[in-house]
Amino acid sequence: MRTIPAALAAHLDGGATTLCHAWRVTRRDGTVLGFTDHDHDLSFGGTVYAAASGFQASEAEDGSGLSAEGGEVAGGFSAEAIRAEDLAAGRYDGAGVEVYLVNWESPSERLLLRSAELGEVRREGELFRAELRRLTHRLDAVRGRIYGHRCDAVFGDRRCGMNTASAAYSATGTVSAVVDGMRLRVSGLAGFAERFFRYGVLVFASGAADGLSADIEDHRRPGGATELTLWLQMPAGVKAGDAVRVTAGCDKRFSTCRAKFGNGLNFRGFPHMPGSDFAYGYADGDTVHDGRVLYE
Repeated sequence: MRTIPAALAAHLDGGATTLCHAWRVTRRDGTVLGFTDHDHDLSFGGTVYAAASGFQASEAEDGSGLSAEGGEVAGGFSAEAIRAEDLAAGRYDGAGVEVYLVNWESPSERLLLRSAELGEVRREGELFRAELRRLTHRLDAVRGRIYGHRCDAVFGDRRCGMNTASAAYSATGTVSAVVDGMRLRVSGLAGFAERFFRYGVLVFASGAADGLSADIEDHRRPGGATELTLWLQMPAGVKAGDAVRVTAGCDKRFSTCRAKFGNGLNFRGFPHMPGSDFAYGYADGDTVHDGRVLYE
């Protein structure tokens, strides 16, 4: 049950109200931004909430259970508030959002309406629409172990045990050319075999995309040059001369874990167990069922 502060309750019971909404956005990089639909800036809780930012709320849903109702905010791009480049680069993905109802004549009279996370962001010309996800959406995430042939650890985490900072599995380089929105060429990685960084991670260490990361789909060496293909469109502003750090990739197979990384003892999958296609199959004259270990 939500308790309305006494001062705000008295204001709501009055003959006229001076109310507005305010949004406090906390990005995953720690940047905090404030917005309001009032026509003047507001300040409370150590954050300045900018007016004329183009932010506006749409219909929202709330429930008393664990369902993942949400809402939406919309706004316009501006140099002072939300930049199209930052949205395209994913700087707002998963950002925390606090929505307040505020008496703009006395900002100390306010009520936290909801806490949410930014989900899907859509661009419509010079406008954007961002989905607000209720925090219960995290309950949809997988918890615990998954039965499967492939490893369910993240390469380099505690369960995996590999040291991703080792020079054997990571390297620094420089963008030598941007081929297109998904491919770039990087110098400084000549000592690694083709496809070594496939399924790895690239982190930009300078330039407009400084601090952002991208997953690598493929690693090729056409004509001797190192070319990395990303799974998604690379952040805006990447150009030749930007520094990067690249970490080796793992395709989660037992054979890769053992041969490429020598880490078979820490493999977190079940490569020797038959899958459902085998378990529910039927005996025939062409399949050998002699109890031997089954590999991928």
